[in-house]
Amino acid sequence: MTYAMIGTWRMAYEGLCKGIDLLKDSGTSADAVETSIKEVEDYPFFKSVGYGGLPNQNGLVEMDSAFMNGDTFAVGAVMGISDVKNPISVARSLSHDHFNSVLVGNGATEYATQNGFERKNMLTERAQKIWRKRKREIEEKNLSPYDGHDTVGMVSLDQSGSISVGTSTSGLFMKKPGRTGDSALVGDGFYADSEIGGAAATGLGEDIMKGCLCYEIVRLMGTGLSPQDACDKAVYPFVKKLKERYGKIGEFSLVALNKEGQWGVATNVEFTFAVGTEDSKPAIYIAFPGENDTTKIDPITQEWLDAYSKRIKAPID
Repeated sequence: MTYAMIGTWRMAYEGLCKGIDLLKDSGTSADAVETSIKEVEDYPFFKSVGYGGLPNQNGLVEMDSAFMNGDTFAVGAVMGISDVKNPISVARSLSHDHFNSVLVGNGATEYATQNGFERKNMLTERAQKIWRKRKREIEEKNLSPYDGHDTVGMVSLDQSGSISVGTSTSGLFMKKPGRTGDSALVGDGFYADSEIGGAAATGLGEDIMKGCLCYEIVRLMGTGLSPQDACDKAVYPFVKKLKERYGKIGEFSLVALNKEGQWGVATNVEFTFAVGTEDSKPAIYIAFPGENDTTKIDPITQEWLDAYSKRIKAPID
């Protein structure tokens, strides 16, 4: 059987490369997802996930993460976990429990401590500088505090036909303590069914969760639609409906993978993602909303990659 993997944003690429290597060597989709997301969580310059993630309004890094096994529908999730090195590993561990598989706040952190997961202060000096700068801007310029909410989501298919999905995020920058978005909510931020496929979301969780879009994409793939058609059909009509009824809308970006290793993407903003399959080595692409409720996808340019690397590592005043 074939294997494949897709992940949200440029930040997914290095982790996805490790995941693809595991899949190539007959590794499991679950191991590929966890390994890939841990790579993102551990990199300090990705400011919306794990170590280096941006804190809430009180200066605390609160993280959300989830894991789903598409063979069994087993789900594990943590919301508002703090000072734990790899939330995705905690979420995967919780997916083995029938009861208490979703934990929040102090309960999630306590579970991680009691079960031997590595503790770590996840607030870096760089992230703290960004937080202090934004606090000043809010006070002096009356700017909105909310700037940045990118989730890493990974969907993986292994050679045995199993599909797994995982997500991890530090959530909305300057969020209120205890806030959570879509990333750890099954059906909203992620969904997987090994008989069909899987999907993961990134963007403004408060709006993504209004549409249960990951479940809807998998459901549509189950009717015979390709991942790309399913993404387009689920996302763009709902974006229009939400804007009409609610009056405004945040960023939406979703990725999907089916049991044949085909993939799809839909977005209402400029959106980068990484993907690799048995037939094509891992690569980064950029997507835009296209005409007639379709998605335009192009290969990433070296110029874009160079600018990205410079931007995420730029000194903080």
